[in-house]
Amino acid sequence: MDRIQLQKLRDLPIEGVAERLGLRVVRHKALCPFHDDHHASLSFKVSKNTWRCFVCGASGGTIDLVMRHLGMSFLEACRWLADEHNVILTEYQPKKEKPPKPFDASRYSRYFERPWLNDEARRFLFDERRLDARVVRWCRLTSWKDYNGIPWLQIPYYDRQGKLIGIQNRNLVKGATPRFRFPSGSQCTIYNLSVLNLLKPGEVLFIAEGCSDCWSLLSAGHKAIAIPSATLLSKKDVNLLQTLSSELSVRYEMYPDRDAPGERLFMQLKEVLPQLVHHQLPPGCKDFSDYYLSVIATRH
Repeated sequence: MDRIQLQKLRDLPIEGVAERLGLRVVRHKALCPFHDDHHASLSFKVSKNTWRCFVCGASGGTIDLVMRHLGMSFLEACRWLADEHNVILTEYQPKKEKPPKPFDASRYSRYFERPWLNDEARRFLFDERRLDARVVRWCRLTSWKDYNGIPWLQIPYYDRQGKLIGIQNRNLVKGATPRFRFPSGSQCTIYNLSVLNLLKPGEVLFIAEGCSDCWSLLSAGHKAIAIPSATLLSKKDVNLLQTLSSELSVRYEMYPDRDAPGERLFMQLKEVLPQLVHHQLPPGCKDFSDYYLSVIATRH
């Protein structure tokens, strides 16, 4: 894990991290989980991305909050943050660090030529998520099991020209850690870039947070891409989205997750895509996947 990756974890919005940990943040304050608190004494300073309890004195940044709240070591907290926010980490090396190897597409491309889904992957995609089989084929999802028999879903990332640029491996055992693994050099930022080649002038393109919501949007009949978070979008990615908006008059729309981090992500994207349209999820649906399962999938 290099300094740039570590800084990405420290730059994750502190209030969003707190809410992922289960804290309820209201007006930059929350009940402190580190003492018997009844008056929301834990305060968040968004400008510095820090937190502090003015009663027990606990304080720190994103990593400190996870370490203390979950009782984790520094490295465990970093991995938890990376899993929750889809940040790609290289393993920490106590000796001299070697530069990460470039992504070797030739090593993995053959896995997606004839995708194969094991029983666990089929249950996850078709029974739990109720996705359209055509979407699963379009996204070339495949699966495998490691030496310990743990099933993984393998998600390929392609650039706009169809070149394999990265892979996200998703652990299919509920509650297991790590949730995600990435081969060295993987470029997993904007997902489903291949759909951009199908866009017509003036067409709507939905932006999802994460692959699962993207699959649900595609299964519902929408054209969609996914991003891990606005803070991880590169300048190149932002330029691509802005170019599509100006040259093809692409209209961006979004169903933000029904929580503060989801709304915060929408506002961050709105700054670089001013025409981004907000859609409100119905009560009881925390994200578009929930909405798809509860309403849309029942119609198909």
